[in-house]
Amino acid sequence: MASMRTKILAVCAALVAVTVVVLAVLALTGGDDEDHPASDATSPPAATTKGPKRIGPAPRTVPAVRDWQATRGPGWKPAEDSRVVADPDGPLADEARLLARELDLDYSEGPAEVSDVELRHTPDADIPREGYILSSKGGQVRITGSSDAGVFYGTRTLLQSVRDRGGMADGVVRDQPDRKQRGFMLDIARKYYSVEWIKDRIREMGDLKLNQLQLHLSDDQAFRVESDSHPEVVSDPHLSKKQVREIVRLAKSRHITVIPEIDSPGHLGAVLEAHPDLRLRDRSGQPVPGAVDIADPKAARIIDELLNEYADLFPGEYWHLGGDEYAALTFEDPETEFPGLARAARERHGADAGVQDLATSWLNDRAEVVREHGRTPQVWNDGMHADGTVRPSEPRQVTYWTGKEIGAREPEEYLDRGWDLINMNDEYLYYVLGEPNEFTYPTGRRIYEEWTPAVLRGTDPVPAGKAGPERVLGGRFAVWGDLPEAQTQEQVAEGIRLPLSATAQKLWDPRKPELSWSEFSALAGRVD
Repeated sequence: MASMRTKILAVCAALVAVTVVVLAVLALTGGDDEDHPASDATSPPAATTKGPKRIGPAPRTVPAVRDWQATRGPGWKPAEDSRVVADPDGPLADEARLLARELDLDYSEGPAEVSDVELRHTPDADIPREGYILSSKGGQVRITGSSDAGVFYGTRTLLQSVRDRGGMADGVVRDQPDRKQRGFMLDIARKYYSVEWIKDRIREMGDLKLNQLQLHLSDDQAFRVESDSHPEVVSDPHLSKKQVREIVRLAKSRHITVIPEIDSPGHLGAVLEAHPDLRLRDRSGQPVPGAVDIADPKAARIIDELLNEYADLFPGEYWHLGGDEYAALTFEDPETEFPGLARAARERHGADAGVQDLATSWLNDRAEVVREHGRTPQVWNDGMHADGTVRPSEPRQVTYWTGKEIGAREPEEYLDRGWDLINMNDEYLYYVLGEPNEFTYPTGRRIYEEWTPAVLRGTDPVPAGKAGPERVLGGRFAVWGDLPEAQTQEQVAEGIRLPLSATAQKLWDPRKPELSWSEFSALAGRVD
């Protein structure tokens, strides 16, 4: 009897041990949930590699993928014989070589085999331009897109999955951004940033699937890009044209458009230091800081010459013209305070025109200059004035940043009048060095938990019917250098890391995220 009892106990112990092993395997692979088969023309062919038939975990990335269908299989991990495969003469060769370097794999022109990553460009596929399909099956990964940008974003998903968990579970990702414009704005006028620092941000942006870098090139403090037409306005230190080309080239490789901004007719202090005769003066003859005399044709000529000079240097689709905070319009009675502007307004635009109309006309003229180069102009919302004799010209896009300016208007008014907006809400998206004027450094958590592209002003969203991707085109997180010595470059980089990640998440998918903030911030630390 004792011998029989001993045998029974031994059998029970063995069963317990097997159960523990099975549970441990399931915990590592995400559990044996219900199967969700996903057949797709982009899936790699079945391979003979044997492996456990179980469902693995969904990829965790920043921003999160929008759709994941798991299938049973061993998943994919980079191995010694893994390669990144793409047509060397096709549009994905650069993306393939980049991913190969990042994963420490070989690049190959194929054909793709088991353990490889294959990149496919299928222009006729029913996939949005920045969308992609990533399929992991039979020990192979295939990333397909209708454009090189979409495939690039698929490589970011795979790269982050490897950084997070060492590989990719079997299944299919179908992913695309909610907003077309997803960006970061950097004030390099007030605070100089090294070329390498800017390049590091571009690499960071690429991994976050952001696609725009706005560079605020000039302000009252400095003008930061080499100029042949007006070298007298350039400050030291500054970016050479060669360095700008390096920045633009790296950005292009990450599918990021660089948007230059020469702000006018305000914020021109650096230009006016070299051309004091163009300063705006009030009725007593006192110069107004940073403001140019928009009645003087020489002022327009200088700005236009700079815009024309830089057209080839910045070949992207957009050009930001500024237009904000023109000092003349902050006075209660601009016509009385600036009689020269009032007189020019009447002469050019009729007896009922005022200084506001002259300012609108100024920005219209600059917009026409960049349109002649095939660019779409963008302006700050406080450069768009209500009513008046002269109306803002079209097409243009409005970057909405504030509701605090004189004559402030709700974002809905712009939308109701047909203007497309880019969200740069200073309540959430403004990182102002030194925190002057009641600004505080934004937190990633607040952006992640509260902000969406619909929250254009303050903390309340505009109605859902007005906030869709076709009207609110996207958003940008901005770093301003008001007190440039308040933080070092390194402190800025660390301070914006999580806010930029949160912004990328909400522009890619504005819905409530599945991960808690603590889970998201921990993930961001693993995959960057």
